[in-house]
Amino acid sequence: MKHLNLTAAEQSVLNAVSKEPLTSSEILKKVDNVPMILSLYNILDELKSKGVLKSFVKQDKKYHCVI
Repeated sequence: MKHLNLTAAEQSVLNAVSKEPLTSSEILKKVDNVPMILSLYNILDELKSKGVLKSFVKQDKKYHCVI
């Protein structure tokens, strides 16, 4: 895998979802350096555009996980 330039917040989010898929609210509870849900949504979008994160819906909840 090529080296990506990730911010501290992006790395924290990736670390949070590396063991199991999580919902946005679960990620927000685990990550200290992302203060608001809107900030988290921007980070999730950025990670998806970098090709390191994907999302899926299960039982009407959206989960995020590392590719």
